[in-house]
This record gives sequence, structure tokens and C-alpha cells, in this order.
Amino acid sequence: MRDAYHEELDSIGDSLVEMARLVGSAIGRATTAMLDADLKMAESVIAADQKVDDLQHDLEARAIALLARQQPVATDLRIVVTSLRMSADLERSGDLAQHVAKLARLRFPDSAVPRDLHATILEMGQLAQRLMAKAAEVIITKDVDLALQLEQDDDEMDQLHRTLFQHLMDDRWKHGIETAVDVTLLGRYYERFADHAVSVAKRVVYLVTGEHADEIQPAGQAPVEGA
Repeated sequence: MRDAYHEELDSIGDSLVEMARLVGSAIGRATTAMLDADLKMAESVIAADQKVDDLQHDLEARAIALLARQQPVATDLRIVVTSLRMSADLERSGDLAQHVAKLARLRFPDSAVPRDLHATILEMGQLAQRLMAKAAEVIITKDVDLALQLEQDDDEMDQLHRTLFQHLMDDRWKHGIETAVDVTLLGRYYERFADHAVSVAKRVVYLVTGEHADEIQPAGQAPVEGA
């Protein structure tokens, strides 16, 4: 009976990894759809989000059944509760990728992104995909040091987000209000996607250590004087 129980716990972890990989792929494909004005790809990203939703619903049902049947305590309880929270982060990440794809569909046959911002949006999309791939690796390996690195990696996304706003606030902006709104939304989607990847990694830290990520000193980083 206990073997079946731990197999079910492992399968919940497998579902989280699958969700992370799906939403990572989705943000990459949504970015391509946006920049290339590729309606077919945009539609495929929008439709594929249902798979992420289905995985989350299935994971929730299995987790609740485990709580009811097994009444786990200590580490096992932490696994179940933390997995539920991670699945919510991943589901929201999928929604954000879908939002990018829906904006691509809305502006078709044009691109919502001006040509002079293509490189920045491409970089944001690629970074979002890398962050989620790293989050999936953290789920698999339970590597606390790798998990803690994600927050540092997210600083790059914040910088790209600021770069977008510098363009929007520039007196030389010539693309109009509608495009400014589109770019503002896109920047927010990518920033929030990255935040969810970081959140997943932080939850793994808590899962492994029982401590919140903000309370742990990353390996190789000198302690703050007076702390």
C-alpha cells in the first residue's frame, strides 16, 4: 500500500515536470507567432493550453484524494501541498503564453510588435523559455542551489522589461497608442511568466528544506555583513 502511495507522489511530480515543459514550449511558440504574425501557430498555442488545464485538474484531484485517503504528515504533506501551489503557478504561466498568442491572433495579419522592438521581445521570449526549462530541472533534481539561481536570472527579465518602457516613453515613439498598449501588455506577460518560474523554484526550495527561499543564502554568495 505504501509503495503505491509513494508512486502516486512521484506521479504528481512527473505531472509538474510535464506542465513546466508544456508551458515553456508554449511561450516560445507564442513568441514566434507574435513576431512572425503566424496565425496557425498562434491558434495551436491557444488550443494547447487545454492540455495544461487538464493536467492541473487531474493533479489537483489526485492530490486531494491522497490527502483524504492517506492523511500524510511531515515531508509527505509538504510535497502534496507544495505541488498544488506549483501546479497553480504553472497553469497561470500557460495562460500567459496563451495571452501572447491571442494578441498575435488579434493583430493578424500584422505583428503587434514594431520592427525595432523585435529583438527585445524575442530575447524576452527566449529568456522566459529558459527560465521555465530551469524550473523543470529544479523540480526533477530538487537542486536548491539551482533553484536559488532563478531569482538572479530573473533580473535579466526585469531589465528587458525596463528597456521596453524606455522605448515607450521615448519622445521619438512613432507607433501610436494601440501599439504602445500591445507592447505594454506583452512586457507584463513575459515578466509575470518569469515570476511564476521563479515561484516554482522557490516552492521546491521549501519542499526540500522546509525553509523559504528568502531565508537561505545561495551557495558562493558572501553573507550580508551584520545579518
